[in-house]
Amino acid sequence: MDDRQTRAAGAPDDARSTSIFHYFKWAFVVTAVGLVLGLWLGWESTGTLPGTLSIFFIVAVLAVLEISLSFDNAIVNANKLKTMTPKWQRRFLTWGILIAVFGMRVIFPLLIVVIAANIGPLAALTLAATEPAAYAEIMHEAHIPIAAFGGTFLMMVGLSFFFDEEKDVHWFGWLESRLSRIAAIRSVEITLVIALMLIFSRLQGEGMRDVFLASAIWGLATFLVVELVGAALDASQQTGRAAASGGLGAFLYLEVLDASFSFDGVIGAFALSQNLFVIAIGLGIGAMYVRSMTIMLVEKGTLSEYRYLEHGAFYAITALSVVMYAQSLVHIPEVITGLGGAVLIGVAWWSSVRVLKREGAAAPA
Repeated sequence: MDDRQTRAAGAPDDARSTSIFHYFKWAFVVTAVGLVLGLWLGWESTGTLPGTLSIFFIVAVLAVLEISLSFDNAIVNANKLKTMTPKWQRRFLTWGILIAVFGMRVIFPLLIVVIAANIGPLAALTLAATEPAAYAEIMHEAHIPIAAFGGTFLMMVGLSFFFDEEKDVHWFGWLESRLSRIAAIRSVEITLVIALMLIFSRLQGEGMRDVFLASAIWGLATFLVVELVGAALDASQQTGRAAASGGLGAFLYLEVLDASFSFDGVIGAFALSQNLFVIAIGLGIGAMYVRSMTIMLVEKGTLSEYRYLEHGAFYAITALSVVMYAQSLVHIPEVITGLGGAVLIGVAWWSSVRVLKREGAAAPA
């Protein structure tokens, strides 16, 4: 077992005493570089001080919004990451962050335009650079299928945590204990999600009902396929082929999860700026903080110490999935989404601290 795995498993005192700066130093470096790029991009595109400062401010706001939307993402990442082999931990924290920053914040918006406008990748990039308003319009038109797909995937992630027969730590015991018992009914969470898919699809306008339903079905299928692949790889790991496949299932799960979290932020970013490059810089800065928070949570053992923190994250995920469904009908500001998730996680942390204090007071001297 290497040093990182040891810290992830036990979070010894040296990891617990490591300063916050140690974990966030690269995020701070990327923040500085990103803000400088924002200033340069603002001056190159506007040539005026007010225009430059405006773009600089948008980059900063996008970074803050991405961080606030990603607290729950970091917690779930850490929960999954601590079960992965050291090799796959490193791969996720290197390749995974590259996919998160460049794949979801740059390539994904371009891919949407390529498909929606039926044009080539180079033409989509040219459109983003020369006609940002037209580019943003295409992105907004794709919002309903994105909300349906991402909302369904996240809803399955959230409900699978609560509908679990083996779950024995409950934050809201009166609710979560009942959900754990109901989990004995096969596929109860899938049934609930399908019911919500049908209800929300019927609420869509003419011409969008089939689009919403088809996208939601793809979201559900993606979750089930990722779970199936993960289970198959776990089984192969137990039969001695860990060197070939250990951790790949969890890696795929985390990448799809990050993509689902990113859908809402990427689409919402166009409300602040229509410039793809401004959006990529702002959201990229935020993505680096997700990586830093994930590493800190794993190495410090925060999830095991603050027992309800994970619960708060999954409540936030479930709430976000419902918000994404609702956004297919009405506009909900991303600020509300981010603050809502942060409040849930904050309350979960506060509840965990209270329990720790009660247990400390009750412990014999």
